[in-house]
Amino acid sequence: MREASEQAPHRSADLRDTAFAQAPIGILVSDGAGLIRDVNPYLCDLLGYPAGALDGRSLSVLGAVAPRACIRRWMRADGTGLDMRLRPSPMRDDRQVFVVEAVDPDEVVRAEENQAALTAAGLGEWRYDFTDGRVVLSRRAAHLLGYTPGMPVSWNALKATLDVGEAARIRVQVRAALKDGQPFAFECRLRRARDGAAVDVGVRGQAIPAAEGHGRTTALVGVVEDVTTRVEARNALRDGEQRLRIATSLAALGIFEWHMLDDQAIWENERMFAIFGRSAADGALGKREFLETVLHPEDRPAFRAAITQALREDSTLAVSGRIRRLSDGAWRTLDFAGRFERDAPHRLPRRLIGVVADVTERRLAEERQTLLIRELHHRVKNTLATVQAIVGSTARTASSIESFYEAFVGRIMSLAHTHSVLTEDTWQTASLRTLLANELKPYAEGALTGTDDGDARIQLSGPPIDMSSEIAVPIGMAIHELTTNAAKYGALSTRDGRVAITWALEPGGPAGTLRFSWVESGGPPVSPPTRQGFGSRLLQRVLTAQVRAEVSMAYPAEGFALTMLAPLPVRNAALNPLA
Repeated sequence: MREASEQAPHRSADLRDTAFAQAPIGILVSDGAGLIRDVNPYLCDLLGYPAGALDGRSLSVLGAVAPRACIRRWMRADGTGLDMRLRPSPMRDDRQVFVVEAVDPDEVVRAEENQAALTAAGLGEWRYDFTDGRVVLSRRAAHLLGYTPGMPVSWNALKATLDVGEAARIRVQVRAALKDGQPFAFECRLRRARDGAAVDVGVRGQAIPAAEGHGRTTALVGVVEDVTTRVEARNALRDGEQRLRIATSLAALGIFEWHMLDDQAIWENERMFAIFGRSAADGALGKREFLETVLHPEDRPAFRAAITQALREDSTLAVSGRIRRLSDGAWRTLDFAGRFERDAPHRLPRRLIGVVADVTERRLAEERQTLLIRELHHRVKNTLATVQAIVGSTARTASSIESFYEAFVGRIMSLAHTHSVLTEDTWQTASLRTLLANELKPYAEGALTGTDDGDARIQLSGPPIDMSSEIAVPIGMAIHELTTNAAKYGALSTRDGRVAITWALEPGGPAGTLRFSWVESGGPPVSPPTRQGFGSRLLQRVLTAQVRAEVSMAYPAEGFALTMLAPLPVRNAALNPLA
């Protein structure tokens, strides 16, 4: 019996040694100083070391450990890492045993240490079982949705927290994904169970098939996260983009991007295509094509210089240029503004983002306004010179203060009438017939008719002729003087007197030549004047100097007659606001 009892410890030790050497799992023994005392063959082979090569070395050459079960990455002999599950035993007799096994990468991801990462990322896990219709939530998922951790939640309870129509939409989307064997993902808004607060959540999941297969699905698993902040930011961005689209549409601005490296452009809105007269099929314009074929040749150097300056100074690109519109070949003036976008300071920019405005009409209006201002200055200067001449000549020929006043006021009123006609026509032209009618209507004693009416006191006959201000003012003054002289001394001074005015447009001059004839009859006998008054000087000098007219006057006894040949100037189209 004693021999049997003495042999038992030896057999136990042999069994332990055999189990250690043949165990299909890694075993490592270390001491209190952290030195490796023994490693079984399975672990040596797993780590790529010969048997006994690790004995006596520090445990740190393999990697870190922990006082409880954990997953750690240990280093193999060739320097590569291997994820290992460690199960340490308590320290006994200055010895500690580690049971070690390699783990699958998926198991590493599901390790307990990664739960903190899931929580930090705002992700909670969930599982839905088709058998009982219950949803199991992780602590993070339960907190996110407002439920008590560990308490199962039914799908019907979750549906009650969703907005109207969301449950049906989710059901359709999930079933479509399951039918195709694909994972699913969706966003929805719900009311948190704890306090009823509205939150936006993003849900991702996939089906878990039954163990026996046959295409059946027993459960759904996935993650849920709070995406309220992201949704609010996305909505704010969408609202901002909508406001920008409305603003640019109202301002008639085209929006573009130009990518520098590949010289490709993106036109962001329809207005951009309309400005250039292109369709979507024509495509956008890169820099090379724009500069070489579309931009006016005279504007290309300034455009290139503006781009260079904006790049060099990292400033806003602001430049104007004329482009030929593709749809009709018309030249249009455009204003460009933009900024170059860089990935980081001191790096070359990747793209130019900017806007384009068609300012053709505005530029024409500005040019027309400038021209009108110059015309106004010229007209005021001429008018003041005319008034000065009227004052001087009227004073020299007047016999009394009363006669001076009467003559002066009449001439100023005639000047005002002429300017009134011009003003009514936006200061562009004055009708010859209108100027005549304004002066002669008080003496007509009826309608102003043509020359075929022998009984009419005033006969006007001629085609419509519109005169520019530079000749309308002196001709208007001449008509006033002719009318005043006829009323004082000529045909209009008696009841039987007649005045026949005819005119025609003849070839010659820049825009034709006006032939104007004034013939009086039936008045007092006429004789040539013994001295030259203001009216005569106006007819002879002003018409000759300002209108470049040829004026001839005759004084037969039966009535005064005047003939004028006046070249008409070419009308300035820029002064016409309707052009």
